[in-house]
Amino acid sequence: MQLLAGLKVPRSPSSPAGTNTGGPDGGQLGQQQDGSMSQLTMIPLTGTQYDIRAGDYVATVTELGAGLRRLCHRDRPVITGYEPDELPPAGAGQLLAPWPNRIDHGHYSFAGASHQLDLSEPAHGTAIHGLTRWMGWQPAARAQDAVTLRHVLHGSPGYPFCLELEATYQLAAASGLEVSITARNGGSRPAPYGTGSHPYLTAGTPTIDECELELPAARWLPADDRGIPRADPQDVSGTPYDFREPALIGGTSIDHALTGLARDAAGRAWAALAGGDIRLAFWAGPGYNWLQVFSGDALDAAHRRRAIAVEPMTCPPNAFASGIDVLTLAPGASVTHSWGIQVAQS
Repeated sequence: MQLLAGLKVPRSPSSPAGTNTGGPDGGQLGQQQDGSMSQLTMIPLTGTQYDIRAGDYVATVTELGAGLRRLCHRDRPVITGYEPDELPPAGAGQLLAPWPNRIDHGHYSFAGASHQLDLSEPAHGTAIHGLTRWMGWQPAARAQDAVTLRHVLHGSPGYPFCLELEATYQLAAASGLEVSITARNGGSRPAPYGTGSHPYLTAGTPTIDECELELPAARWLPADDRGIPRADPQDVSGTPYDFREPALIGGTSIDHALTGLARDAAGRAWAALAGGDIRLAFWAGPGYNWLQVFSGDALDAAHRRRAIAVEPMTCPPNAFASGIDVLTLAPGASVTHSWGIQVAQS
């Protein structure tokens, strides 16, 4: 294979400074035919980085998957973050569409037709977390405190539908982060749809065992060891998953979807994580009827039980197969769902 020397890759106008690696000004040195060195611009694995800030909050959203790579309050991380040139560990901060969680064997039926998705989690024989988290999203609007990224999901085998997707991340000094996900059916036929997000909350303690958790969920969904539901939702009373009143997490291991969410007058379901001198408040707006809660026991040593995922979902695991809470978007129809995180005490 012949290597091309002397080729300089220009930086995208929207690329921030500091995302290159290698040479003296951040690029990698390449040799030209005359022996001189040219500068190559390196693209981080997560693409362009979009920083937003308001008051004591700062966040970073990535071109890759419109993911939330960083959220800090007074320079203190409140979610599991990662580096620009690192893939999101265990799905940290990823946006999930057009379905969250898993589909058993990737098979489902819709409108009288059968569909087979690629098995993106081959070890468990499932299609996991949708189709857009590893795709590039383009900026649609940008301000100091907000960014909107857009992606058109064209048809593919297993999902022969077309969705226009927008993800808006907005910071406010008083209320923290609000995330709004909009899907519009840009195609000619009705489309099945669901969405979710995958933030890991951290109070800065060595593990979540020392933290207190509050969840507004009255029922939990039993699942097999592949994460596929095996029964109807059950009452949380008397189970380790009853956090309707704040309780110490301790050694509780959880990787389940919860539902039956209590809501405030605005339709928001509130969860909270408290540890040390900080208390985080998480909310899921109308339409997010499920929370997948994951204590991280199955993760590698660097991430095991260091943070807890509280994932808002519009539908449960295997929803495309079961039909539970799956939305049908008519051609031209759109839907928006919102969730957020704020520091309630620090």
